Amino acid sequence: MSTATAFEKARAEGRATLVGYLPAGYPSVDGSITAIRAMVDAGVDVVEVGLPYTDPLIDGPTIQTAVNAALQAGTRTPDVLRVVEAVAETGTPAVVMSYWNPLARYGADAFARDLAAAGGAGVITPDLTPDATDEWIPAARSRDLDTVFLVAPSSTDERIAMTTDACRGFVYATSVMGVTGTREQVGDAAAVLVERTRKATDLPVAVGLGVSNADQAAEIAGFADGVVVGSAFVRRMLDAADVDDGVAAVAALAGELSGGVRRR
Repeated sequence: MSTATAFEKARAEGRATLVGYLPAGYPSVDGSITAIRAMVDAGVDVVEVGLPYTDPLIDGPTIQTAVNAALQAGTRTPDVLRVVEAVAETGTPAVVMSYWNPLARYGADAFARDLAAAGGAGVITPDLTPDATDEWIPAARSRDLDTVFLVAPSSTDERIAMTTDACRGFVYATSVMGVTGTREQVGDAAAVLVERTRKATDLPVAVGLGVSNADQAAEIAGFADGVVVGSAFVRRMLDAADVDDGVAAVAALAGELSGGVRRR
């Protein structure tokens, strides 16, 4: 399934799409696969598979802790592709969340080829701007992969137009300025940003950075096409006594959030 199909399905059901993130390789490659499958079974519509990287610029301490553990355990890009393949086998779109450096090192064409072969739907590149994508966009287009870029409250209208024009699949709107992490409030800037972004594109707009509970998911679902949750899932895994408890915890959270995006 493509991300476009997932968003269309959710829209037909009168709700927002739930996008859930976990890094590949935490607590192990097999453990991350089990956890992600549990999230899907509990209601996650699109999965962000994090590609562990040594310099995660926009990630807060929660995700950094898990990513570092995955790297220390030896997780590498082929392992990420194995996780993507496992997600794709469930019929759920899998998009890789990756900084540009690991993709450049792997080779843009090679990564696009191998991601497509694994059944991946696309890539979110948080540190790559659309005006610096001479390598990535042609490689992604040649394999029919989504290219998802970020817009922020600080983005000018011109910047939003340029960014959304380069996007395929959906647009990722960051609800706040800053690094990832759960927050008490989503912030009014998110709704304003979604409204501004919709003036520039017909693509679905998903809001992320800070969502941690069903009430926040319901709030965002009232004005956005998708709700992105990352740190809250990772925190459930970090706080668990063992892998089984972690899997149960992320499944429970996915169920709660799934209920949130369905509220009216």
